[in-house]
Amino acid sequence: MSGLYDNALAAPNRHLRSFLKAIYVLLLTLLASELLLVPPVSAQSTEAAHTKTGSILGTVLDTNNDPVPDATVVLQGPTGGSRKVVTKDDGAFAFEDVTPGIAYLITVTAEGFAEWKSSVTIEPRQNKTLTDVTLRLAAVQRAVTVGYSSKEVAKQQLKAEEQQRVLRFIPNIYVTYDPHPEPLTTKMKFHLAYKGLTHPSFFILEAAWAGVQQAANTPNWPQNAKGYGERFGANLAGGATEGLFSNAILPSLLRQDPRYFYQGSGTKGSRAWHAFLAPFVCKGDNGRSQPNYSQIGGLLISGAIANTYYPSSNQGTWACIQKLRDQHGPPCCTWFGPGVHFCQIHKQT
Repeated sequence: MSGLYDNALAAPNRHLRSFLKAIYVLLLTLLASELLLVPPVSAQSTEAAHTKTGSILGTVLDTNNDPVPDATVVLQGPTGGSRKVVTKDDGAFAFEDVTPGIAYLITVTAEGFAEWKSSVTIEPRQNKTLTDVTLRLAAVQRAVTVGYSSKEVAKQQLKAEEQQRVLRFIPNIYVTYDPHPEPLTTKMKFHLAYKGLTHPSFFILEAAWAGVQQAANTPNWPQNAKGYGERFGANLAGGATEGLFSNAILPSLLRQDPRYFYQGSGTKGSRAWHAFLAPFVCKGDNGRSQPNYSQIGGLLISGAIANTYYPSSNQGTWACIQKLRDQHGPPCCTWFGPGVHFCQIHKQT
């Protein structure tokens, strides 16, 4: 009885095991099929992806439409990744397998040229050619050092002063109309003195003044041709010594400017006062006002030297002062250079 029962139970178990074995074989078959089918599908997906990419082509030229070889071309995506190529001898470049639909930044650089940039986007399977890649020459920046030479400026100002004339004939070289002229060098001061002492107007004015002295019978020389010659010679000697000491030697030693600084603005009274003070106040080479030691010293030295060749009756301290008046006119006038006796007040107004 029990054996029949066991046989009855064993039969279903055999059927179950057969069923499970069939299911197991089926699963193994399906798994094997999946493994065999996956690689071809992946290959097809990759192949499909590659068929959707495009390329970016171009030629780098300069402004003369000549190719630019060895230029660096960089293709940069929005995520920061970049690709770089170098142009060939004909200036050509190419980027293959470019993902479409993405805004790329393309940058071209080359030595001696300004950088070129542009944004580019391609469509699927598009071979896009850039036709406007033109490099311009880089701007050359040069550092220019401008040197300021005080001597050169003073030389140009001096040339302009040498052309100045009164009545189109008399030199007016000791008057500067520039409000802030450059200081004169020692050589320029002696040059001005030389120009003044050698100009024909110097001899003409001294000759005329000798005639005035002849008429006034001063100094005490005879009233004849010899006396006139002595007066004329004394004036030439006095003018020359004063011109050298007042306008060249002392200004060089004391660093003072021998020129008269014209005041072109202000009231007539202020301009007249400026002219009146000119014999006593001058400009130093440093541009500051100071006592005119050069002009005063030159007059005194010239008068002292005149004592050696004036008549004995005109010598002495008072005679020296008188000779200064004889040589250079009344005190209200000042000397505008060797032999030029013009009143500065008249000149100003």
